Parts: sequence; C-alpha cells; structure tokens
Amino acid sequence: MNSISANLNIMIRASEKASKILIRDFGEIEKLQVSKKGPADFVTNADLKAEKIILEELKKARPNYSIISEESGVEKNKDKNNTWIVDPIDGTVNFLHGIPHFAISIALKSKDEIVSGLIFDPIKNEMFFAEKDNGAFFNNQRIRVSKKNQINDCLFVTGGKTENQPDLPYRKTGSAALDMAYVAAGRYDGYFQYDLNLWDIAAGIIIVKEAGGVLNEIDLSIIKNIKIIASTADINSKLLQKLDNF
Repeated sequence: MNSISANLNIMIRASEKASKILIRDFGEIEKLQVSKKGPADFVTNADLKAEKIILEELKKARPNYSIISEESGVEKNKDKNNTWIVDPIDGTVNFLHGIPHFAISIALKSKDEIVSGLIFDPIKNEMFFAEKDNGAFFNNQRIRVSKKNQINDCLFVTGGKTENQPDLPYRKTGSAALDMAYVAAGRYDGYFQYDLNLWDIAAGIIIVKEAGGVLNEIDLSIIKNIKIIASTADINSKLLQKLDNF
C-alpha cells in the first residue's frame, strides 16, 4: 500500500488510544445493567472519555486545526481551512445494549472536502481508512465496492426511521459509520439514510469514494439533517429509482 500521511497516522493513533477505554467500558456494560443509575449515564461517560482522548491527541499534533465533534460541538481555531470531524462512538445504542457493533469515526476536512477518513471498530479490531487519491483500505488491504449489478442480488443498509418502506433487501444495524465502511468493503451494496449528522458520515464519505463508490452531493458546511445515498456505481441509478420518494 502507499505510505500514509502524517495526518492519517495521527488519526490512527488517536483512535487506537481511545479504543482501549471503549473496550474496557464495553466489557463493564453487563454489570451496569443492574445498577440503579443505569447504563445511560455510563455511555455518555464513555463517549466523553473517548472524545477527550481523541481530541487531546489531535490537538497535541495539530494545535491550530478547528474541530467539529459530537459531544463538544464546533471549535473554530486559527486554522479554519482544516477541521477534524469526530464521533467517539457511532452506534451508541448498540454499545449501551452490549451489542458489539459501533465505531470511532474521525475525518479531516480541508477547505471544502474530506481528505482523509478513518472508521475503527475496536471490538472486531477492524479499521477502515482512506485518503484522497490514495485508495481505501481495510486493515491495510485495499478495498473496493461490490461488483453486483442486479438489484435483487444486492443487500442494502439503512438506519433511523424509514417512512416509506423501499422495496429492497435491507438491514438496519445502528451505526452509520460502519454501514458506510461496509459499503466501501463490498459487504453491503448500498446505504441510504436521512437526518444524519456530519460526524456520523464524514469519514465514510471519503472511504466510499476512494473504494469506487458513488454518493449524492453533500454540502459539508451543513452539520445536521444530512441525506445520504451511497452505493456502487453500477447499481446507483437502479437504487435511486427504488428510492424515488425517499
């Protein structure tokens, strides 16, 4: 594989450091189910701890970069052209219920585009990452979107509320970041969802693109209520037809 940039190295290091806390806390969830205060407070705590570690690492390496993160919001610093976009636990509800399907998501937005993205599933030890014009990778192996071109052979994924049930084979797994990573790796053939936050999908955008997938136009200056339809190029027009009123 091509060598990775200093910035991606920083992202990997930050995610690996935070993952240790998440793995430990995830192992404690079972014990918490019986405590009076309940696990909901615990998960916010896990979110905050993981975010704190990630932000500390990123700031240490790039003190001037701006930041958008789920828990802390928007922080404009000296360098407004470069912004880290962080979601410490994407798939919080899964985490809370002891379901091992959640991820750390970190992206770097430079000017008006995402130039690198990383999605790390600490429980399965699966890391997906990509940089602009450098391809997409899963645990250091190059990945590509699936080659299927018959919609009935495909498996799609979505999340949130689905008002009109599309006539498609699909799953709901509870982690937008992993949904997109799985599209990039060819596990799913496409992903559609609306009402997303930028930190849910920022890393996924570049990972899908660099794996040869296509996405609708996304305005990165908007942080909330984002709609996304991502898939392989071959299936895209068929998927859009099926999602006509989506």
